[in-house]
Amino acid sequence: MGAVSEPTTPPAPAPTARAPVVDPVAVLTGALVGLAILVPVSVLRVILDREINDINHSAWIVVLSIALLVGYVAAGAVGGLRAPNAPLSNGALAALGAVVLWVPIRIVIWLIRDEHRGLFNGSKPALSPGQLFGAAVLAAVLGALGGFVSTHLVRRARAEDES
Repeated sequence: MGAVSEPTTPPAPAPTARAPVVDPVAVLTGALVGLAILVPVSVLRVILDREINDINHSAWIVVLSIALLVGYVAAGAVGGLRAPNAPLSNGALAALGAVVLWVPIRIVIWLIRDEHRGLFNGSKPALSPGQLFGAAVLAAVLGALGGFVSTHLVRRARAEDES
């Protein structure tokens, strides 16, 4: 009889040193930057709403809307810069985080103003589900854009420095 050989198992794959895709510090930092823009814009809108009869049909609504969009891009840019291994993911999550952090502040504004309308329901809610969904989608898209643009500009600046 011949010698029976033991079955061999393939060697275990070498561990890879992959950084996690989501960097919580980058996401939180970006979200706080975005929140630092969203809160003053929201407060300014409340102040203007008291002073202007129909703010939704004034030029201020365009200025305030652009400022909110800039806040989402800024949140994404900071999130993307702080996590260069996945700038789009971290940028999108940072801007989305800014929206999530903004919602409780908006609820406090609603409570202080005593708007005599529902927060999430009624004929004209202060925060409709559609508004929240729209804000989340815009934040994610513009946050990813901010992450992309910021890292692209940094790479370009580094390439120019090396040459």
